[in-house]
Amino acid sequence: EREKDRMAVERATREACERAFAEARERAERAAVERATAEVRQRAMAEARERLEKVSAEARERLLADKASMEARLRAERAAVERATADARERAVEKAMAEKAAFEARERVERSITNKFFAASRDGVRLSSSSSDLQDLKIQGLGSSSGSRYSYSSVYGGIEGESAQRCKARLERHRRTAERAAKALAEKNMRDLLAQREQAERNRLAEALDAEVKRWSSGKEGNLRALLSTLQYILGPDSGWQPIPLTEVITSVAVKKAYRKATLCVHPDKLQQRGASIQQKYICEKVFDLLKEAWNKFNSEER
Repeated sequence: EREKDRMAVERATREACERAFAEARERAERAAVERATAEVRQRAMAEARERLEKVSAEARERLLADKASMEARLRAERAAVERATADARERAVEKAMAEKAAFEARERVERSITNKFFAASRDGVRLSSSSSDLQDLKIQGLGSSSGSRYSYSSVYGGIEGESAQRCKARLERHRRTAERAAKALAEKNMRDLLAQREQAERNRLAEALDAEVKRWSSGKEGNLRALLSTLQYILGPDSGWQPIPLTEVITSVAVKKAYRKATLCVHPDKLQQRGASIQQKYICEKVFDLLKEAWNKFNSEER
């Protein structure tokens, strides 16, 4: 009986030890898992924090770059506006000066005609078309000598016995003629001035733009497909040209269609209608010539 009790006690003790050992081992494993989980969580948080810092740094760099680009664009736009304003101011001043000169010339003509008419009326003498009279009636800067001289025979012909109404109508007619001549001369001078300015600007930009066109066309001379598929790189985003991939100009029909679209885009008349800048006009002229040469080569090869 005592032996059985002793064995039961030993068995109970052994089971208790085993349970305690199992619980201790379970607690140790749980602690190890928790430590591993905590380490993984810490590493994940560190990596996430590092990625966040990297993304934030890249975002700051992009923001600074965008800000610098925007400032540069604003400065360029402001400079362009200032140049346009200065040009407009100069054109307005020149136009005002031209109008003033035309008005003064017209006033001189009217005053000369009026003075001579009343002098002739008082004396009752028919005025002759002498060389001195022709010199008095010359309108300065109103064209050639044939268009800017009025003889007294044409202006004052038939003064004797002429009614005041007819005389007034004749003087008004000559005044309108002088006004039209002065206006035409002012417009011609303005067109000539604008053409001279445009040519001077073209000469100033020629070297840089020629180099840019040469870089774009290098290795593609005479290759119509290559020129058409890279046209957006030289015309820029403001040209209205829609890029055409090289894979879409494989067939002859597609090449001809793309060429027609390109020539319409860079044609001088279309540029004038769009109000293109001098730089855009210059580049499009060079591109138009290159496309035309490549088109001629393409046609000769197709035959």
